[in-house]
Amino acid sequence: MSALEKIEEQLARLRIAKRSVLREEPAYLLDIDVSRSAPSESSRCVAVSCSNQSIRLYNRETLNFLREYSSRPGMLNGVRFARTCDSLVFSACSDGTIKCWDIRLATQKAVQVFSGYPSNVFISFDINCSDLIICAGTEKVEKDTFLVFWDARGNTDCASTTKEPLGVYSESHNDDVTKICFHPVKPSWVVSGSTDGLVNVFDINKDNEDDALISTCNSDSSISFIGWSGKGYEQIYCMTHDEGFCWWDLAQLDTEEPITLLRILDVRDTVCIENDSLNYLVGGVYHEKADKLFLIGGTSTGKIHLLSCGADGLSLVGTLCGGHSATVRSFCWNLADELLLTGGEDAQLLLWRPGAVERSLTKKETMKIASSVQKRVRVHNSSLKSRKK
Repeated sequence: MSALEKIEEQLARLRIAKRSVLREEPAYLLDIDVSRSAPSESSRCVAVSCSNQSIRLYNRETLNFLREYSSRPGMLNGVRFARTCDSLVFSACSDGTIKCWDIRLATQKAVQVFSGYPSNVFISFDINCSDLIICAGTEKVEKDTFLVFWDARGNTDCASTTKEPLGVYSESHNDDVTKICFHPVKPSWVVSGSTDGLVNVFDINKDNEDDALISTCNSDSSISFIGWSGKGYEQIYCMTHDEGFCWWDLAQLDTEEPITLLRILDVRDTVCIENDSLNYLVGGVYHEKADKLFLIGGTSTGKIHLLSCGADGLSLVGTLCGGHSATVRSFCWNLADELLLTGGEDAQLLLWRPGAVERSLTKKETMKIASSVQKRVRVHNSSLKSRKK
């Protein structure tokens, strides 16, 4: 059995193991991360970034709600656990800071605050693989767009501390920086994506922004997701807000070979799913053992499609049904532990495991949410052709 066949079999066996209890204040679930280094399975946590401007914490095995962090009136964007310390969780805030909480403490107060410059509104961020550097992307204010960097090291055992930036990049994007993603194993490499359509790769060990810029790839559309793939993670890929997909091979930068592996203007027009449809893309994950890039997409009614990515295009691997009742916004797929976490516009957090049996099979109704909340969250168009005249 090939690695791809094993993955297809694993996906076919995925069932809902746990479903979080709906909160009194329901919200879209926009981003998910799982703590990695906890000594026992039972102590691992799931952090979820929500559209009500909060970060919610759950037990990974039971999906029991643990606590909630907020930064009102600022809005929190994205969530990441530290790679080497599972008790630290970070989020970017629209008030121009990155906040860090220690989940071992009872306090709701951030143990560290990484401050930007007065005009900064952060909408994306990431932490590098060695937990040494944080990078955040800003909204465009007047003519300025920044990537801001901090030294992430600090003493979290003392009272809340504020850290100033190490520096900024200001020349490489000319619109909102929507996504930041550090390289999985090279701590100095980072890729950024923007509504200007550009995907930039930097080596931040270099002395200045011009020298640090390794590559600029143009998707010709606003970036909604970026990631690394391929052996040695020498490839980058992106998804766009109008459901496009681009995939590039950085290993070809110094050769005569084309850097573009695949470019799809609208995946909704190219992926054929029998008796079903693909309405949007959520994100991607690279499977090292199979040396295969997979994309996660879905339907407006909550079905989840797993797509295999190759130089000849995208193909359906399998579909998960019966979980969500509305658009899926976020996922975290742990390939080693064979578990998938998904969050959606129905305010549900689901844990999928091979062969699991859910005690209650009741599918929750779609959550209704005030339209004002949608100002900052990605809106998918459920119609395949509606944007085309």
